Amino acid sequence: MVQKYQSPVRVYKYPFELIMAAYERRFPTCPLIPMFVGSDTVNEFKSEDGAIHVIERRCKLDVDAPRLLKKIAGVDFVYFVQKNSLNSRERTLHIEAHNETFSNRVIINEHCCYTVHPENEDWTCFEQSASLDIKSFFGFESTVEKIAMKQYTSNIKKGKEIIEYYLHQLEEEGITFVPRWTPPSITPSSETSSSSCKKQAASMAVVIPDAALKEGLSGDALSSPSAPEPVVGTPDDKLDADYIKRYLGDLTPLQESCLIRLRQWLQETHKGKIPKDEHILRFLRARDFNIDKAREIMCQSLTWRKQHQVDYILDTWTPPQVLQDYYAGGWHHHDKDGRPLYVLRLGQMDTKGLVRALGEEALLRYVLSINEEGLRRCEENTKVFGRPISSWTCLVDLEGLNMRHLWRPGVKALLRIIEVVEANYPETLGRLLILRAPRVFPVLWTLVSPFIDDNTRRKFLIYAGNDYQGPGGLLDYIDKEIIPDFLSGECMCEVPEGGLVPKSLYRTAEELENEDLKLWTETIYQSASVFKGAPHEILVQIVDASSVITWDFDVCKGDIVFNIYHSKRSPQPPKKDSLGAHSITSPGGNNVQLIDKVWQLGRDYSMVESPLICKEGESVQGSHVTRWPGFYILQWKFHSMPACAASSLPRVDDVLASLQVSSHKCKVMYYTEVIGSEDFRGSMTSLESSHSGFSQLSAATTSSSQSHSSSMISRWRFC
Repeated sequence: MVQKYQSPVRVYKYPFELIMAAYERRFPTCPLIPMFVGSDTVNEFKSEDGAIHVIERRCKLDVDAPRLLKKIAGVDFVYFVQKNSLNSRERTLHIEAHNETFSNRVIINEHCCYTVHPENEDWTCFEQSASLDIKSFFGFESTVEKIAMKQYTSNIKKGKEIIEYYLHQLEEEGITFVPRWTPPSITPSSETSSSSCKKQAASMAVVIPDAALKEGLSGDALSSPSAPEPVVGTPDDKLDADYIKRYLGDLTPLQESCLIRLRQWLQETHKGKIPKDEHILRFLRARDFNIDKAREIMCQSLTWRKQHQVDYILDTWTPPQVLQDYYAGGWHHHDKDGRPLYVLRLGQMDTKGLVRALGEEALLRYVLSINEEGLRRCEENTKVFGRPISSWTCLVDLEGLNMRHLWRPGVKALLRIIEVVEANYPETLGRLLILRAPRVFPVLWTLVSPFIDDNTRRKFLIYAGNDYQGPGGLLDYIDKEIIPDFLSGECMCEVPEGGLVPKSLYRTAEELENEDLKLWTETIYQSASVFKGAPHEILVQIVDASSVITWDFDVCKGDIVFNIYHSKRSPQPPKKDSLGAHSITSPGGNNVQLIDKVWQLGRDYSMVESPLICKEGESVQGSHVTRWPGFYILQWKFHSMPACAASSLPRVDDVLASLQVSSHKCKVMYYTEVIGSEDFRGSMTSLESSHSGFSQLSAATTSSSQSHSSSMISRWRFC
């Protein structure tokens, strides 16, 4: 398996030329990098005007590996080839490094880049990426990979320390400024110019020996763009190290890499609509920074949010009065760590009455609104306290808990709420303080605990009776001034006291069932199943030419091909087969076929847009301006993997891809709308999913209500 590494943007608040001068001092060897034994110049090129300087070095490394492994491998040192390409005119340095030793068994590549900060020309940005692919190594592949990863991560942060060390050394020598390169014709003294260029070029040799050579033993892949766009503190397209530390916390280099790579994947496939960095990090933490697992649950969660419009719940949904009066929970200041504090007086709450009066779905929606408010408060507290706060503390008072709280429908509703919250709000609970647990609590805990993630369970602190008042109790986590009055504290708590819900507010099972259905079918999206040989098709009748057909769909499972056809004649009544419930959403997924098998393309109907291949997990929005009235058919068709042209044997990737789509079945969730051309001004802001309070771009996208004219398909992929 290829191991990859991608760094955040690291910012030096020094000019590019001075950074280059400091970096060049690490050659031919650097005492601050014990494993970097030395280097020899293999090739060197310098342009006549001195603007371009390319130097290739062969670097000797003493890798910290077991003596037995070195003896088996038959080497004491590892050699890398490093190529530095300095462009003094553009003020950039690109560094490429690869291993020479065991290159037929192990492939290590690294790319580093120094550029000028886009918003401050006196600052310098640095990025690096690397990849490690161990083909074979005498049966010690796993051991070598672990050694490489350990070596890489232990050295990855030394680069900045070493640069700062040499900057301090330059300052002690009285060198605080290195002039920029200028064309020879303008240079008053060729000697001065030559000296200046030499310093710049030497400094340009920059990061690889430290970052690339040492770090070349671990890996992420590929290049860093030549025109980075970091903004210190408020990055838009890339993340810089200072931003990560300020808003996301202290992460290891590999954790930073996982965050950046998952974020890049979301940007590529879900353009413009990615979650905030804090939330991406929560999903990564929930899966121990396994990118594939985190990506899977995140895509499921994004689809769930989109279908049920969870992004808008705080702005569009008002809790029923019964909840406001009898739900004994609410936000109450913050704990000692700055986390928002939620207080729940579960023992005083009439769970049976609430379920009978409101139903399970209304309670679930209320809990979702609480979690959305929690996310908002975490952001606010991060700004207020000046440190990353990504979770909240929940204080649960169980005084009054008895057997009536174990009413079976109530427990069922609680388990469902736990399941939904665990799946869609991972790592948001920082600590759970359970106070005054009565004797009946172990019964409730036995029912509930199997549905709670192990990581979450470790955050539970349970106190019986008045134990919370002693050492290790509530005062260790909450300031004395804000302990609620009902816990013998000094602070008045405005959380409702709960109480019994009047039976006059109870509703019949039929009423609750209809209300539950209404709550969870309040969506503009429909879902459908697509089989091999059985596409899903919908009909759009256009009366006025130049109308605009818009669409927004998510590929929830498998890969599909999206087509748009036009026909002057109406298709026969659709053949519709119910295919069971959608795996992600509650409405059932259907399959409808409109194009008759006897129809011929080009005679009975025509293709009006090129086919669009959409991969699993992608979200696509687009529009088509119609040229003729008639019947338009939007089709989602199963996408078959092409056979490998070079061999009759199937490729491993093809086999794995085919296994992922069980029974040749795909699933899509879609919404379409026809808009008059006079009302259409752009992309897709007429669609609910085109803006999201969950998205970093929500402020920009929600500010406009209409979009700009387009006569061709808009291929935007985001969830």
